[in-house]
Amino acid sequence: RAKENAETNLQNARELFEAGLVSVFSAIEDNSDQKLLKEIALDFGRGKSKHRPRNASFLYGGPYPFVQTGDVRNSEHLITEYKQTYTADGLAQSKLWPANTLCITIAANIAETAILSFDACFPDSIIGVVPDPLLTSSRYLEYLLQFFQKRLKARGEGAAQHNINLATFETEYFPFPCLLKQEEGIEALDKVSAAVQLAEAHYTTKLTDIADLRQSL
Repeated sequence: RAKENAETNLQNARELFEAGLVSVFSAIEDNSDQKLLKEIALDFGRGKSKHRPRNASFLYGGPYPFVQTGDVRNSEHLITEYKQTYTADGLAQSKLWPANTLCITIAANIAETAILSFDACFPDSIIGVVPDPLLTSSRYLEYLLQFFQKRLKARGEGAAQHNINLATFETEYFPFPCLLKQEEGIEALDKVSAAVQLAEAHYTTKLTDIADLRQSL
């Protein structure tokens, strides 16, 4: 029973963040200008990995970070780690995106998002958005796309491997209020996110303790 209660509370904590997204963006969506991502970006497009075969050994092992979809999915909003790097040859057939670029996965893990904390390359299974600071920020974009994630995922369902593509984002309009309203939304969601993380850590620890208790009994 204790385990069931802890699992329920853990799920409720995660749903609390979803409720926060709905609360913030439902109001924003109804009262804001709708724009395409390319209209609020200094740079917008898919990553590059042009060489075939992609696993050629001379492309890898150099000084240039190469971020992949798993790195985006496993990050906590900010990409601080990577498992692969490019050499100069790898960089030549790719593209180096600047820190603060928002990464969006469009294959395997659909519409997962995270922000680069360093300059990095990534493949064409990731879309990069470099926000225009006069119009928006990476943090607003990240929360925004988390809110729209279910809608975007629905557009990618049906294939053997669910995916969406660049055209999905080239034709989808999103709400962009003034920077002050965006910052207010970010501040509210940061507070909810912090509370949810504390609750998740608490109940995850509790589940571990319950498992240990059962073993000891």
